Amino acid sequence: MGNYIRFDWAMKRLLRNKANYSVLEGLLTTLLNEAITIKHLLESESNQEEEFDKYNRVDMLAENSKGELVLIEVQNNNEYAYFQRMLFGTSKLVTEYINRGDSYDKVRKVYSINIVYFSLGHGKDIVYHGKTEFRGIHENDILELTPFQKQTFKVESVSQLYPEYYILKVNDFNRVAKTPLEEWIYYLNTGEIAEGAKAPGLDAVRERLKVDSMSKSEQDAYYRHLDTIVILKDNILTERAEGRAEGRAEGRAEGRAEGRAEAIKDIIAQMKKMGFSTEQILAATGGSKQED
Repeated sequence: MGNYIRFDWAMKRLLRNKANYSVLEGLLTTLLNEAITIKHLLESESNQEEEFDKYNRVDMLAENSKGELVLIEVQNNNEYAYFQRMLFGTSKLVTEYINRGDSYDKVRKVYSINIVYFSLGHGKDIVYHGKTEFRGIHENDILELTPFQKQTFKVESVSQLYPEYYILKVNDFNRVAKTPLEEWIYYLNTGEIAEGAKAPGLDAVRERLKVDSMSKSEQDAYYRHLDTIVILKDNILTERAEGRAEGRAEGRAEGRAEGRAEAIKDIIAQMKKMGFSTEQILAATGGSKQED
């Protein structure tokens, strides 16, 4: 399973220690393409400790040095409504972290970072970024901020005022890590660090997240966690296999049905040319009638 502690376990047990913030800061800096400093961690009530949820998902809420909120969530098991879950999470933060009576310019910027170990939606990439833009339906232009708004809000675009979403589909990564972000995804996927990797935060992983640095009891709990993760992954693979089998069966059935329909159309056309009546054609084709 690799020499380093899996990221979701580290989020539960280790990264909440301020001395280890550099790991999170490295991931966020690499992903957001700007230097991120974590001011402190905040409580996130969705961080469940029920028997299944404590293995299936884990989240962490941080405030950066600019007062923005960063929600990092790891999801191990398939969840078909995960897109809506992301929306709910950011919406909740927007409303929770504004004081009653504050004006709307006090709404906090939210980043939602989602590390998913299942195939979420259909797409060829491994990292997706979602943001809000307003585009003209006639001119196809992007609605911009006024100079006063830019100066007041200290941002350059409308999209910077809205929540932004990042989805890292780490299980789908199957190539050599060449960029800092790919180096991070390689670690998130395998629990190992690619040789020569220099992405921000990975040095801290090497130093602070070694499996052999844990006590015997901690290692035992960690390996039980890994066993559960393997079961979750097997469930996902089984679901995929069943889905593909059903798809192939449906495809074959649809293909046969389309073939029969085409054959019946040919028979009807030939019978019409030969002068058969409509009643005779219906009798010969089992009640099927070609639409004119």
